[in-house]
Amino acid sequence: MKMYEFSVIASGLDPQADDFEARFYDNGCDDALVSFQNGHVIIDFTRAAETFDGAIASAVEAVAATGARIVRIEPDPLVSLSDIAKRANMTRAAISNYHRGQRGAAFPSPAARITSDSPLWEWADVARWLASGGKLSRATAVEAELVRQANLAVQRGEVHIGPMLKARSEQFERDLAT
Repeated sequence: MKMYEFSVIASGLDPQADDFEARFYDNGCDDALVSFQNGHVIIDFTRAAETFDGAIASAVEAVAATGARIVRIEPDPLVSLSDIAKRANMTRAAISNYHRGQRGAAFPSPAARITSDSPLWEWADVARWLASGGKLSRATAVEAELVRQANLAVQRGEVHIGPMLKARSEQFERDLAT
């Protein structure tokens, strides 16, 4: 089994309740650190699983079993050029050159802008682009896409996402291979 690190952000539970920590431990989150920040419960997992999709799916179900409402799964899907450089283990200058089209074509377009000087990209889109050019591992790109798919499912209110994530993982692997 491999160890996977990620966080589930949730809400809806009172951190002052006597059983707050026990709820997580008793419902399968015994491999996580639970904290409360800015009105959200943050559950930082280091989960052993055969696959990343299995780790995410089991964690989402475990957190949902506590009665918490899942807000999102992280690492954060929106990234700056500096975030991209850090996640891809590249320099900020190299990523800027890719973005400007000086070292490759068709870099993904920004998904959002904080200011006109601070665009943000979907990590899954950038990871796929980097992996297709051999600049990032396929496994990292698949994990980024699975976090995106898990977040979309959570937004729809789904918590039993294992089969969907497994199918998406297999499809994404096939897509990257072509």
